[in-house]
Amino acid sequence: MKSNEPITDYAKLDPNGSYSFLDYMRWQFKERVELIKGKLYKMSPAANINHQTVSANISRLLFNYFLNKPCRVFAAPFDVRLFPKTDGKDQTVVQPDLCVVCDEKKLDKQGCVGPPDLIVEILSPSNSQHDLNTKFNLYQEAKVQEYWIVDTQNKTLIVYTLHKGKYQGSKIYTEEETFNSILFPELNITMKEVFLHVKEY
Repeated sequence: MKSNEPITDYAKLDPNGSYSFLDYMRWQFKERVELIKGKLYKMSPAANINHQTVSANISRLLFNYFLNKPCRVFAAPFDVRLFPKTDGKDQTVVQPDLCVVCDEKKLDKQGCVGPPDLIVEILSPSNSQHDLNTKFNLYQEAKVQEYWIVDTQNKTLIVYTLHKGKYQGSKIYTEEETFNSILFPELNITMKEVFLHVKEY
């Protein structure tokens, strides 16, 4: 197969191989994957209803707040190249559940080129360790200024903000509370709105 031909079968990839953004752009299979420092990470199957509900709730809150403001809100699937290279050989492409980008120069037709200002990840049983560990360290390294981790099962949220290159965590916000973003102080989030229509199944 020629190096520029599309790959339509995920099984043809070497799970232990090392890949770049140029490789990623050739992949045309149904599976969703992320690329972290050259390594493949297969994403979870379709998100469950509570994950989708919380994503929609936070999307609405963010879109309403940033309406008519220079920052833009994006929801997955949306490619983010955290450590971009001009030759396309960067090896990290992630798809956060939600992100906010305030610098238009970071946006191109493929997605975001560089770290977003704010990233939101919504935990599910199959991805919790990935978001709590791998992505936490990755976003910290990339200098994402604010990172929200939302736990739909326990109906909690924690905010990490970058301070001298390291994340500092907030208290754990529960369903009865509200909080203000550190990065966007006028962005006030009511936790009941975050978890509106979330149910136990």
